[in-house]
Amino acid sequence: MPLFSVPDMRQITIVPHEKVNRPIVNRIPKEDLMLIRDEINNRIDAVVDSPNELITSGWIPGNNWNGTVFQAIFVAARNDFARAGMVFGFIVFEVMMNREEDWSLGKYQVNGRDIGSTTYFRINRQST
Repeated sequence: MPLFSVPDMRQITIVPHEKVNRPIVNRIPKEDLMLIRDEINNRIDAVVDSPNELITSGWIPGNNWNGTVFQAIFVAARNDFARAGMVFGFIVFEVMMNREEDWSLGKYQVNGRDIGSTTYFRINRQST
């Protein structure tokens, strides 16, 4: 199922910042991109049906991407950590749009400070 905006429950069908991020994603080898998406899905699967069905995109990869599947994003972003983070968020958004479950998203704070990345949370959308 797709992503939905809250509170109006409109389906989100466009990935933000496509023009900026797509060229960088296209530099990632297909095999690496598949591994990245698989790992993101594995991390999301770990929270599905848990008491807190939410996941914050920026907390998935950690701070050191060396030796992880996410290193390919950093390389494709020409070693620009800030750009790599934005591209990672873009890939997570695409993955979330293609999940079976219904999800929504938002930007939030922890202890009065912006998290700096998108938090996704599972919703229970009622059929009408």
